[in-house]
Amino acid sequence: MKKLPFQDQIAIVTGASKGIGRATALELARSGADLCLASRNVLAMEDTARSVRALGREALVVETDVSCQPQVERMVNHAIERWGRVDILVSNGGIYVRSPIPSLDVATLEHSMATNFYGHVYCVLAVIPHMLERRHGHIVLVSSYDGKKAMPGDSPYAAAKFALNGFGEALRQELSPQGIFTTLVIPGRVDTDFLYDLKVPRIQPPIPPGRVARAIARGILKRKAEVILPGQVLLLHYTNALHPRLGDLAVRIFHLQGWEIDPGD
Repeated sequence: MKKLPFQDQIAIVTGASKGIGRATALELARSGADLCLASRNVLAMEDTARSVRALGREALVVETDVSCQPQVERMVNHAIERWGRVDILVSNGGIYVRSPIPSLDVATLEHSMATNFYGHVYCVLAVIPHMLERRHGHIVLVSSYDGKKAMPGDSPYAAAKFALNGFGEALRQELSPQGIFTTLVIPGRVDTDFLYDLKVPRIQPPIPPGRVARAIARGILKRKAEVILPGQVLLLHYTNALHPRLGDLAVRIFHLQGWEIDPGD
């Protein structure tokens, strides 16, 4: 029998109750991994766990608020106690926080940072000692294109994602010599229930969560430093890098503030 790409590897996926997190958990399970599922929504996670088990893989459900460091550490310890190791971390949990800057208050910014930045940092810091001990592991940070090009009205979310991208850049460079690889995943808007609560113009069909999950799996297998999708977002990325004012114009013309990652929690 052909060996699966992630045969018998142990993966933690945060924000695993829906959207990208759920799709990624199932993609990794189909590829042979056992899953530790983390989210605040236990009922939805149990549904993900049933689907993982139906694929013949193990699933551990741990209620976790990633903005709370002790809860994150407890979740990782549960995974270590169950399997003795963590091979893959997909840090995906997030919330979407918007506010125009003139009406922005510090509490709103701190609320976004707590989950969208520190929530990822806590997960990374919790798994690093175990990965360093084995000199083996892969960390995936699911960010957003808002962390490359801030969209109007998204300053609390964009600030957290810009911070996350910088953290991921440093993480990749520091740990790759020790056998621990990092992939930043940077999607545009993703097709989830949450998306339809956003009252913003939309000119392009959103990305199915399964497409992002497959991109995550490929990123791990190929040890990619960065994955940006879909193509329109990649085009905006290059346009903005060459000419930021032209990038601003593209955002205004095409209403790209609607290209938003789904919160996975």
